[in-house]
Amino acid sequence: MKKNIYKTLREKKNAAQKSFAVLIDPDGVDNSSIHKLIQVSVDAKVDYFFVGGSLVITDHLDEIIKQIKSSCDIPVVLFPGNPSQLSKHADALLYLSLISGRNPELLIGQHVVSAPFVKNSGLEIIPTGYIVVDGGAPTTVSYISNTAPLPHDKNDVAMCTALAGEMLGMRVIYMDAGSGAKNPISESMIQSVAQNVEAPVIVGGGIKDPEKAYNNCKAGADVVVVGNAIEKDPSLITEMSTAIHASSSRVSL
Repeated sequence: MKKNIYKTLREKKNAAQKSFAVLIDPDGVDNSSIHKLIQVSVDAKVDYFFVGGSLVITDHLDEIIKQIKSSCDIPVVLFPGNPSQLSKHADALLYLSLISGRNPELLIGQHVVSAPFVKNSGLEIIPTGYIVVDGGAPTTVSYISNTAPLPHDKNDVAMCTALAGEMLGMRVIYMDAGSGAKNPISESMIQSVAQNVEAPVIVGGGIKDPEKAYNNCKAGADVVVVGNAIEKDPSLITEMSTAIHASSSRVSL
């Protein structure tokens, strides 16, 4: 039976409980590395696996998700770079609308084409306002989307963008500096968004150490997503998870 991911996100937000999502790029793992990643994540009490990427060139998305599902109970959420990244074996799909850009294909165009397939997938669909923020370096997501990222120091623009997305019906706001970002999203920008929307706020991109993950949560992030740093050093999963879950309490790191 599929888990109700959005309901859980809402409940955790209402209880001020922070969550940790490990981002898995299907192009960045093989059978041996995914097995280790799963085991470390289970031991570290990771809350979610996000699976997907801006540019997926391999064809083993289903295989990876089935391996995760057969090995643990951690929910699997698709984080697709395009409509072809679908798998009925996942628990939910972040149905992304790139609200920070002005490319109509990623605001609604691709959704029109993919809607019948998404509807019939059996996945829990979570409408997600996706905001790409300048992380100090060109990223795959900016190149593929053919859009400029939101300036890193324009907190008011980020807040208004997130607020507009929520009022348009987006149930989750995802702020992303992109894989390999030199600079993660600032705590002040996260705080500006989180204080003005009721939707759960997901933050990812360029988060390289537990302290930054902790500070993001304290600033208002409900879910912190880490991918690139973990690919380089899987042992960071334990430290990141400890920091993120500690942020739910009054105890300082």
